[in-house]
Amino acid sequence: MANINDNYLKLQAGYLFPEIGRRVNAYLEANPDVANSVIKMGIGDVTEPLPEACRIAMSKAIDAQSKRDSFHGYGPEQGYLWLRDKIVAFDYTPRNANVAADEIFISDGSKCDTGNILDIFGKDNVIAVTDPVYPVYVDTNVMAGHTGPTDDNSEYTGLHYLRATEENNFTPDIPADTKLDIIYLCYPNNPTGTVASKEYLTAWVNYAIEHNSIIMFDAAYRDFITDPTIPHSIYEIEGARKCAIEFRSFSKNAGFTGTRCAFSIVPKELQGRAADGSSVSIHKLWHRRQSTKYNGVSYIVQRGAEAVYSEAGQEQTSELIRFYLENAAIIRSSLAELDITVYGGVHAPYVWLKTPDNLSSWDFFDKLLNEANIVGTPGSGFGRSGEGFFRLSAFNTRANVEEAMHRLAVKLTV
Repeated sequence: MANINDNYLKLQAGYLFPEIGRRVNAYLEANPDVANSVIKMGIGDVTEPLPEACRIAMSKAIDAQSKRDSFHGYGPEQGYLWLRDKIVAFDYTPRNANVAADEIFISDGSKCDTGNILDIFGKDNVIAVTDPVYPVYVDTNVMAGHTGPTDDNSEYTGLHYLRATEENNFTPDIPADTKLDIIYLCYPNNPTGTVASKEYLTAWVNYAIEHNSIIMFDAAYRDFITDPTIPHSIYEIEGARKCAIEFRSFSKNAGFTGTRCAFSIVPKELQGRAADGSSVSIHKLWHRRQSTKYNGVSYIVQRGAEAVYSEAGQEQTSELIRFYLENAAIIRSSLAELDITVYGGVHAPYVWLKTPDNLSSWDFFDKLLNEANIVGTPGSGFGRSGEGFFRLSAFNTRANVEEAMHRLAVKLTV
């Protein structure tokens, strides 16, 4: 009998979103008459069609595959240079963020990258995650053997939890006396919707440089930032190239959740330490990992992603972002009218609300599902500090958002 990776046995019962799906399916099996009326505002999946510019570009790329002289087979594992050049020109150069095209690695998702990057890091690092946190950061470290078992609070020993609470405006304090090796930061934040100021990110970069730490910076929602003074990239901060890896995605800004295209940035200055104490280039290790274990994103999809940076693509993706932010504004204002405390939803597509009547987050989940046929995400699924809170996603149709808010107004005021 083959041995297994016992670290998988340390994982808690189910990843948050499959567990939500399980509960919803059980409810629908017991109540089949309401199947068509359930409004799902839990998972951060988009609802609107791909931008026309992307669809046209992908159609042309498909046509190119029908001719031998324009056919594309295996592409570069790191992504086509014409896409990486556009990313630099449109996303980084205008914000004075120093990023080179050959430091960009095209992939099929930030979720994949934030887990796969652990292949090149050892098991003896002190790893910090915010609490609440996007669960993938935790679970992939468990799978990689970077943690111990869970404690009485269902938290993993070996992880350092950075508490994000109402008291600190969901902006965790930077530890004064603890040396962290790898730090996961996500801004705009999933799930709380908060953003990080330049001063706050500068403090983290200074900490990382002082302690030889590496910041894993997830900027998947950067295009939802409406205030130009708020950093869109960690590389807008001086010194970040020495201490940070950035993860980006086309899923939310251009609706690529089902199309799959993202990228990570690994600066050439970034160094890690080998067992013998010598410094090693993280960029070279990630390049080697991707070249060995990954064949890259398809030519067709990359042409679609490139079209995001066309004039029409920029207009169409901006309209998508405005649409989802308008949904978030509707959710925020509707909840405020019900005297529910809300956060987020201004620079992010998520609204983070305080559960009314001191309900637990899962009890509130059940109440919304059973009484209003609305599905959201319990805050406790994001960590201990998420208890008593709840996430609603603005990724939905306008009709669904308005209907869901109408149902809430009726059910929560009866």
